[in-house]
Amino acid sequence: MPFAVSDSVSQVLAAALDGVSLRQQVIADNLANVDTPGFRATSVDFESQLKAAISDGSFDAGTPVETGATTTPTDTPVGANGNNVDLRKEAMAAVQSQFQYQILTRAVTDKFNVIKTAVSGQ
Repeated sequence: MPFAVSDSVSQVLAAALDGVSLRQQVIADNLANVDTPGFRATSVDFESQLKAAISDGSFDAGTPVETGATTTPTDTPVGANGNNVDLRKEAMAAVQSQFQYQILTRAVTDKFNVIKTAVSGQ
């Protein structure tokens, strides 16, 4: 986890950051192999398990929870060389995951600023 986890909100943010980071790595791998014969693109799902963990109360203060991000092959049609990487789809996914990452890091910054304000009394 990228930062100290002291409460359930921090745990959710940390798990979401981990999931988005994995997604960015998978997208980068897909893009790097856009011309590799026989390469099959994969995608990452962490939102469904994160949502389930939040719903069932799996996040307890101080106890790290793994949300089990999964990678699965995409169902994009395969081209003549056996490769199914769709450059437009991957580029869009890269932009979307970058926005998600920016939102999550902003939420972490805001959370730490609230704690800093509470501790300093200002």
